[in-house]
Amino acid sequence: MNNKLYISTGLVILIIVAVNLVSHEFHLRLDLTEDHEYTLSKATQDILNELEDPITVKAYFSKNLPPEIAKTRQDFQEMLIEYSTRSDGKVIYEFINPNEKEASEEEATRNGIQPVMINMREKDQVKQQKAFLGAQLSLGDKHEVIPVIRPGAAMEYALSTAIKKLSVKDKPTIGFLTGHGEPSVTEMPQAGEELDVLYTVHEVKLSDTTNIPQNIKTLAIVRPTDSIPAKDFQKIEDFIQRGGRIFVAMNRVEGNFQNATGTAVNTGLEAWLKNKGLEVSDDFVVDAKCGSVTVQQQTGFGLLQQQIQFPFLPIIANFSSHPITKGLEAVVMKFASPIKFVGDTSTRFTALAFTSEKSGSLKTPLSFNIQKQWTEADFPQQKLIVAALVEGKLSGTTRSKIVVVTDGDFPINGKGEQAQRVQPDNVSLMVNAIDWLSDDTGLIALRTKGVTARPIKQLDDSTKTILKYTNFLLPVLLAVGYGLYRSQRNKMKRLKWMSETY
Repeated sequence: MNNKLYISTGLVILIIVAVNLVSHEFHLRLDLTEDHEYTLSKATQDILNELEDPITVKAYFSKNLPPEIAKTRQDFQEMLIEYSTRSDGKVIYEFINPNEKEASEEEATRNGIQPVMINMREKDQVKQQKAFLGAQLSLGDKHEVIPVIRPGAAMEYALSTAIKKLSVKDKPTIGFLTGHGEPSVTEMPQAGEELDVLYTVHEVKLSDTTNIPQNIKTLAIVRPTDSIPAKDFQKIEDFIQRGGRIFVAMNRVEGNFQNATGTAVNTGLEAWLKNKGLEVSDDFVVDAKCGSVTVQQQTGFGLLQQQIQFPFLPIIANFSSHPITKGLEAVVMKFASPIKFVGDTSTRFTALAFTSEKSGSLKTPLSFNIQKQWTEADFPQQKLIVAALVEGKLSGTTRSKIVVVTDGDFPINGKGEQAQRVQPDNVSLMVNAIDWLSDDTGLIALRTKGVTARPIKQLDDSTKTILKYTNFLLPVLLAVGYGLYRSQRNKMKRLKWMSETY
């Protein structure tokens, strides 16, 4: 008996040791999340496989945090474990609690990790506590910082892009066309910051003696306001003929809030794009799903500011299944126009973004009525295309690609005191498009990995009524039904007993 016990115990110990050895070699985790949030993408795996030198990650995370924030630390640690495993130990990490020692706090701050203030509940009192939630990555004498890792953020994108930025040797170059009223790159700091991770960004000003440089693979044309001369279009044609790609964010219409008028915009881009198969009409898109404007109204108590929905500011939430639009939730546009494909079968057209099911288009010129009471009759159309791409032999015999968004202002912050932050998805749409055009490694899919907005679906009144009475009556009916079932079953049992006794 004792021998059998010893043998069984020994076998159990051997199995546990074997499982630990196997688990050390093979990292397996089941990921059932909608966005595969806990599965490393192929892009990340490629970056880790190409690492030649070790990268050190110092994660500065405070302890004793609220559960929802403490989970961020746990998720980041589990991700670093997987990064280390996938890279054969080339990702080396350590966790430091800056709140333990003053020297550690000074080190975190010196390395670019700024503390954030969070609310802590203790003995029925709410107090604020300084917390660190960031990391510094180092490769030799180069450093990259993730200042704050917020709960729900795209953690893999932040970590992978930081590693890519440290390890990449030659960044590809992206050109931004200037000289026709386009904004400078400094007026798009959010987009510029994202692009700077993987690209070198140069402004390109064409002249009689200047062509688009040979090292530029993708050219961005953002909101030109002046006419583009034919000689510049010829240089763009030459760029496409050698396989160059084009990103266009253009205004085909313009709204003036000062005199409440809307007019068409002609820069020559509209005619050039039509020859490529993309017709951008000089109509204003209007959408029931829209942003608001602030208006002042005179009341008995003085001037009152009021937010009024303005259908000329569509909120785009319908996207096709494409790498450029993957993960996007809501792009806010200002005075967009519809796109129509007018090309032939030699080119491939893909619609990328659409208006809602309640939308329409209005011809220019027109006058705005801010106080207008919009009805469903004003939105007779649905899913008008406001962003699209065309690819194929667009000029000469070399295949190329063009992406067009019919709002030139959507990625622009502005300059000076008038600069404003734009929606994160606005930035993602532009940077994703440039990534896709530049044929990058696949980090495009990680930028929007994670939830950015999950609006509650609005229900009509009849559906709400049905759900309300169903929630109220269903438990009662189930209870009554179960009672009747029990009563009938007990009755049948009594009849059976009486029959047997008889």
